[in-house]
Amino acid sequence: MSAETPALKATGTPLGKDTGTAGSGIGRPRPPLAARLAARAGGGVMRIFLLLVALFWLLPTLGLLLSSLRTPADISGSGWWKVFTSPSQLTVTNYHQLLKNHAITDSLVNTALITVPTTVLVVVIGSLAGYAFAWMDFRGRDWWFLAVVAMLVVPVQVALVPVARLFGDIGIFGDISGVVLFHTAFGLPFAIFLLRNFFAEIPRELLEAARLDGAGELRLFTRVVMPLGGPAIASLGIFQFLWVWNDMLVALIFANSDSQPITVALQQQVRQFGNNIDILAPGAFLSMVIPLAVFFAFQRQFVSGVMAGAVK
Repeated sequence: MSAETPALKATGTPLGKDTGTAGSGIGRPRPPLAARLAARAGGGVMRIFLLLVALFWLLPTLGLLLSSLRTPADISGSGWWKVFTSPSQLTVTNYHQLLKNHAITDSLVNTALITVPTTVLVVVIGSLAGYAFAWMDFRGRDWWFLAVVAMLVVPVQVALVPVARLFGDIGIFGDISGVVLFHTAFGLPFAIFLLRNFFAEIPRELLEAARLDGAGELRLFTRVVMPLGGPAIASLGIFQFLWVWNDMLVALIFANSDSQPITVALQQQVRQFGNNIDILAPGAFLSMVIPLAVFFAFQRQFVSGVMAGAVK
């Protein structure tokens, strides 16, 4: 009997023969269907699908842009997609006429006068209050914070009539300052809640080391907390800017003809002139481009703030 016989009896397989279980994967359990789909989700097919979805969502914006670059006769005669076969239809006449419309240009200035102060006030007051709720000890701190959180569930519609009467009594109803105060008041609860939770994640040892070096509360806030909370503050500023810029309900009630923002001005154009698309299309696109430019300008800070909040 050869020397291979004991090995053959023990294993049932001739020596030197590959059974296929070591490297071929035979006998291993197949991964679940969800895991296989997730592994393939990052491939080229999924990227092409996501690109098509993004292009589909951008179609209305593209249509609005091309409509704003066509004459009223072309707009009423054919769809915006005719531009691809007749590029000569493109013109900037509508934008020239829009810039000569004082109602639109004044409303753009009013929108900036409402949005910028509101964003600054919400960010500054929200940062100070968030730091106080996170790191300062005072009587009733937790109860005051619960009261701020409770304000998050108060709808804007509930306060429209009472606040309108209050502003009328103190003489700021219809003024830009009234719109700014209303937006600031309803933007602060979310700002305080967001920044307090973010500031609370700062290591206590870092703040104690700064206090040992002689830093007071104001210096500690400006030199330590604000730089570390930069991403969250930038995210809050972007959100607040977009909310106020695109608002129409509050401005429709609290602003008059001299202080109305671009959203109300465009609505007034519809009511006065009907389907005045040669003014509405460029006005709507112009009002949309400015917040988009602000978003993309601070996109890196926005993503950093979102990712930091996700990690925390």
